[in-house]
Amino acid sequence: MKRQHDFATRAIHAGQEPDPTTGAIMTPIYATSTYVQESPGKHKGFDYSRSINPTRLAYEKCIADLESGTRGFAFASGLAAMSTTLELIESGSHVVVSDDLYGGTFRLFDKVRRHSANLDFAYVDLTDASRFESAIKENTRMVWIETPSNPLLKIIDLEAIERRSRASTKLFRSPTTPSPRLGSSGRSNSVSISSSIRRPNI
Repeated sequence: MKRQHDFATRAIHAGQEPDPTTGAIMTPIYATSTYVQESPGKHKGFDYSRSINPTRLAYEKCIADLESGTRGFAFASGLAAMSTTLELIESGSHVVVSDDLYGGTFRLFDKVRRHSANLDFAYVDLTDASRFESAIKENTRMVWIETPSNPLLKIIDLEAIERRSRASTKLFRSPTTPSPRLGSSGRSNSVSISSSIRRPNI
């Protein structure tokens, strides 16, 4: 059985393979846009950086490992990740949302997706799990939780919400303040979105 490394080691090495050309331990930053192909569609796994890039792939593998997930996806912004997540549910679906949200999340839900995708959002104080049960409808397909919330830092019991949700309902935790590691969920159809990782100003 393969030994599971501690978090600090995984944070540095997960998703990293030594560079086959130079032997560099850490994946370099690949700024190239295109990759050589033997023939159309026949390549070494990389064709165009918009679709896949070795640097981004290493980061996605690392994040998936740190969150004990199966896949990781990197986006240019938290709102881009949130918008893509909403594509997982059909038009007309009902979404239960924790009532204290990052303003950008609320605007995306209330001003955009309510109209463009006919999504129905119910804003509920999920610090009381019984309120969640009262908010569920037949067409509830997603639970959107930000905990600790922004700006009030409300703490939501993810396990209590999971126990009360149906298998057909996707559970999302969008931490805008701490690392998702602090509240990861073990449920197979749950997804954590980390929208707080930013590059330093140079």
